[in-house]
Amino acid sequence: MPESKNLYTKGQLALRNGQDMDEVWCAYKGKIYDVSKSKLWRDGKHYEHWAGQDLTHELKDAPHTVNVFDKFEVVGSLM
Repeated sequence: MPESKNLYTKGQLALRNGQDMDEVWCAYKGKIYDVSKSKLWRDGKHYEHWAGQDLTHELKDAPHTVNVFDKFEVVGSLM
């Protein structure tokens, strides 16, 4: 998947929470992923995780590997 050159602040990422805007984005290790098409991220939440945030530190507690983001488009990088 090609990486985007778009840079976003944490504030801009926070707006892509599935509530303030239609986009549902999450960051992991500096990359921002569009998870809008995932039925598991409806309304911007996935179990106890919320979209519009950097999930780098939360993923260690998840029951899946970091490869979970492989199926999503990288829309930018976190500044």
